[in-house]
Amino acid sequence: MVRKSPVSLSDEERRSLEELEQDLAATDPDLAHELTSGRLRGTKARTTFGVLGVLCGFVMVIAGIVTQLLVLGVVGFLLAGSGAYLLFAGTSFRRRVG
Repeated sequence: MVRKSPVSLSDEERRSLEELEQDLAATDPDLAHELTSGRLRGTKARTTFGVLGVLCGFVMVIAGIVTQLLVLGVVGFLLAGSGAYLLFAGTSFRRRVG
């Protein structure tokens, strides 16, 4: 699990880092897996899925209008609304007084 880095580590530092990685994997395997998986987490994931949801929802609404399929338009609207919720759920629009 040790990666090459531009900064060279001493043998003692490398061993210490490997021990820390092994301790983390032993004490909390779920966190260790999440940190090494490389998948999107937190704000990046919410933003990415929110934008994709809004865009796909709008495309489905337009497709529903063009094809005159009410169900497609309603599902697209719900998808766009869900994407907007994901995108803006963590933000506060209240003015901060300080």
